[in-house]
Amino acid sequence: MHVGIDASAWDNERGFGRFTRSLVGALARRDTGFSYSLLFDRTPSLPVPDGVRVVVAGAGRSMSEASSGAGARAGADMWSMSRAAGRLGCDLFFFPAHYSYFPILSRVPKLICIHDTIPERFPDLIFPTKRNVLLWRAKTRLAIWQARRVLTVSEASAADIAQILRVPRARIDVTTEGPFDCFQPIDDPARIATTRARHGIDEDDRVLVYIGGFNRHKNVLRLIEAMPAILTACPKARLVIVGRTTGDRFWDNVEELTAGAARDARAWGRISFTGEIDDGEMAELLAGAEALVLPSLWEGFGLPAVEAMACGTPVLASDRGSLPEVVGDGGLLFDPENTSEIAKAAIRLLTEPGLRQSISEKALNQAAGFTWNKGAELTEAAFRRTLGA
Repeated sequence: MHVGIDASAWDNERGFGRFTRSLVGALARRDTGFSYSLLFDRTPSLPVPDGVRVVVAGAGRSMSEASSGAGARAGADMWSMSRAAGRLGCDLFFFPAHYSYFPILSRVPKLICIHDTIPERFPDLIFPTKRNVLLWRAKTRLAIWQARRVLTVSEASAADIAQILRVPRARIDVTTEGPFDCFQPIDDPARIATTRARHGIDEDDRVLVYIGGFNRHKNVLRLIEAMPAILTACPKARLVIVGRTTGDRFWDNVEELTAGAARDARAWGRISFTGEIDDGEMAELLAGAEALVLPSLWEGFGLPAVEAMACGTPVLASDRGSLPEVVGDGGLLFDPENTSEIAKAAIRLLTEPGLRQSISEKALNQAAGFTWNKGAELTEAAFRRTLGA
């Protein structure tokens, strides 16, 4: 079976880019009778797996350049991608994220991955203008209409897609995600100490880490607002926030976050913004942390949770969306709209004797169920269903 794949999100650092690169890499390593052609809008800057055909459509504006909240892909660029997709001669065309969907004027069966329904749940938090909302809704409707089947990344998202987007549950397949190999327990205190020192973390600091984007639905401001209460119970607590702070991806609220952190003088001294860091450094930071905190109002999967648990680090997570499903008993859950509940979960983990160690062991077991090879196997099954095989 020859599968064409939209690879226009390939160079995105995390999120859709990481999902596309990781899943394609796992698919390419499996000797199960599939061949793949990756369709790029520009020549990729990140490596492509061996044995995978690369086709560059040469669109005028790349998907990455259109990936701000106010951005949109030009019609001519989508037409270039559509024509190139039609010439691939594939048996099936796969969109790893409907975020980068473009219409394809052919009868080739299409499988489209819809990761979540966050834009439908929180349009005011995701899009800066009503025009962007309308464009998104139109693209989503067209994508669903063209797709023979829909893929998603959690049972929670499958339920949302059925309920909110009105896709029959029988047309929805579920795959999974997984951590890279570097996310594992690190039995090297010197490595951890070096990374902590690089980010101004003292030896006796008790670190809570946030990893991810700064879109408003990520709810990071409420986590920042919980820090004064956390510090009252545990003065050595430190919040380390990891992610792009340049404000050039999607519609974020970085300025609001830094202003919120500065409102309380004591909390401001205990909150750090690292910017983007590489995976190895991230694993070292997680390995030396008390917990990862994910206060999102909603997630379709929540890959940082799996990365943390694979390091043996407990997760303090929102009780919404996919996070209860992904975290399982590898962490504690809280109401993300209640600042005091966020603080209580963190205080409990930081102060209750033996709790972190107990959850750490469960986190490792929970993370073992998430691998990219498993995701590739489930995705291949979705390919076969899409073709009616």
